[in-house]
Amino acid sequence: MYKIGWFSTANGKTSQLLLSTVMDNIQTDQLKAEIAFVFVSREQGENLETDNFINMVEGYNLPLVTFSFDKFRALHSDLKRSQVRELYDTKVIEMLKAYPCDLAVLAGYMLIISSQMCETYDMINLHPALPGGPKGTWREVIWQLIEQKAVESGAMMHLVTPELDCGPVATYCRYNLRSADFDELWQQAERQSMQEIRETQGEYSLLFQKIRNEGIRREFPLIVYSLRSFIEGHVYIKDHAIYDKDHKLIDGYDISTVIK
Repeated sequence: MYKIGWFSTANGKTSQLLLSTVMDNIQTDQLKAEIAFVFVSREQGENLETDNFINMVEGYNLPLVTFSFDKFRALHSDLKRSQVRELYDTKVIEMLKAYPCDLAVLAGYMLIISSQMCETYDMINLHPALPGGPKGTWREVIWQLIEQKAVESGAMMHLVTPELDCGPVATYCRYNLRSADFDELWQQAERQSMQEIRETQGEYSLLFQKIRNEGIRREFPLIVYSLRSFIEGHVYIKDHAIYDKDHKLIDGYDISTVIK
């Protein structure tokens, strides 16, 4: 059975929904795989949303490993953050030795991965932007899209490397930010400066919310489709690159026609 490792910090409900979507597909045999472990970079009691995620994982009876990065960093405050991250990942790798997996998935994992972790696991990450698009958290991505007056956005699954959001792309989809549904929202946003929007509306901006909703709607099928592609051998990872079933190096599959 194909084994998937799952990494999350679980900051919000989206992290819960991503895992539950994959579990639904596993339980209905749409994904012929199992979750080998769920790793959470927090411990019970640190964050309410993370606690809810942990409770959900326990409800599925999945192997669960938790290890607080914040607590670990506090114990090593004399070190640089990059050094702390390397030490932390060394501990994580040791903790997960009992749970081998074929592929690891980062879904709502808020830590930058060390080179050691990348060497240990084949890891793919869900990122809410097109290849070559904005980097950072989903919030940072949306603000950059608004500031750039972007005409399109998307979501992708890419190979994890120590360089943030820059790994080879496995799959991606794109969507239009200039459709009729968006026109009035862009007009409203253009009446204010970015600073005014962020100070008066923040994430409650209708344009911000619309972009977020369009992205989320595609993230769930994207992660399922990507996992199925790996499980069925349509794509695979070799020497830190993505190949198709014909053993050809690829720049990622555009599956926009499948995910709408």
